[in-house]
Amino acid sequence: MNVTPLALHSPGAVREVLQTHGWEEGLAAAAAGGIQPIAFYLTGLDQGALEALVRFAGGLGLEVLTGDSWAVLAGSRSRLSAFARPWTVPEQLAEAAMQVGLALPAEPAAVWRTARGLMAVDRPLIVGIVNVTPDSFSDGGRFLGADAALAHADELLDAGAAMLDVGGESTRPGRTAEVSLAEELQRVVPAISALTRAHPDLVVWVDTVKAEVARAALDAGAAVVNDVSAFRLDPAMPAVVAAAKAGVVLMHSRGSNLEIASYTHAEYPGGVVGEVLDELRSALLAASDAGVAADATVIDPGFGFSKTVEQNISLFDQLAALQALGRPVLVGPSRKRFLGAVTDLPLAERDRATATACALAWERGARLFRVHAVAPTREALGLARALTHS
Repeated sequence: MNVTPLALHSPGAVREVLQTHGWEEGLAAAAAGGIQPIAFYLTGLDQGALEALVRFAGGLGLEVLTGDSWAVLAGSRSRLSAFARPWTVPEQLAEAAMQVGLALPAEPAAVWRTARGLMAVDRPLIVGIVNVTPDSFSDGGRFLGADAALAHADELLDAGAAMLDVGGESTRPGRTAEVSLAEELQRVVPAISALTRAHPDLVVWVDTVKAEVARAALDAGAAVVNDVSAFRLDPAMPAVVAAAKAGVVLMHSRGSNLEIASYTHAEYPGGVVGEVLDELRSALLAASDAGVAADATVIDPGFGFSKTVEQNISLFDQLAALQALGRPVLVGPSRKRFLGAVTDLPLAERDRATATACALAWERGARLFRVHAVAPTREALGLARALTHS
């Protein structure tokens, strides 16, 4: 007899074993995913619910740790799915079963719909940053004007970027004034027009919180709106996205456009992961209510926005929790302050840390990666993808 341990940080090990024994790929993947361990933190439970949870969940083979009004419920996905059936559990657990069902990771989306067609999201997609701003925190003033933006875009594409994100207003910490509509239009539209003329098949994003800028950029050939306010700051934005059938990135943030990169609203009494999930879920509902197709949405946890260093690290560690929302996840850790805090490196030397962060994010379920330096990120993601057999 021989016993070989299987590391379960991803379903790859079990899936590979099953396939070596003749299991069909799809069936092997489903079975491997079913035994993946998952844990949930439940709060607001009364004594009756706690006692019922210990008895019923324990009978399903789940682990239950409890305290005063709270519990940690853990086990394989298949056993948790058996728990997440409100009609089969004791009455005191019906609400808990429903909430666990909503929090279970959804099947990963295979494609993302943009105004230029479908993008496969079963592989890493790197989004190169083209800042046409004089004051961005990392590269402000370097790529002003259509010609400079186009030259930089070519470098990013040659390095392996699949898409480009064009922004005309910095969200750097410490800003004291917003960019006017006229100025942002003057920065963004010529750059997007030049990019789409030079690369007709390229999926170009516009990074803006203003509906008028988004409309003009989409008319100029952009296919995606990257809204760092997740539709909070301009009530006209959802209708613009829906009318153009554009893709949209909904990023978590709080406060005004001048506050979002600060710690002004970085209070999460319910825990940063749970509150970010709830606020992104609300953004997705708002998008749906406005007529934005579900498969046109991507979510972004907003690293560096309205979060302290410790909160960024906690959210990053628990990034896989966002899979409960059922949409592809974008991360944008590029050169951010929290990377500098943990590596003690200045801004100009954070590209290796950025690439490492993206590889770790891939393992936690992210599929899109917005970065300044494409080449190191492409290398790190290539290795991460190979190691997770995805």
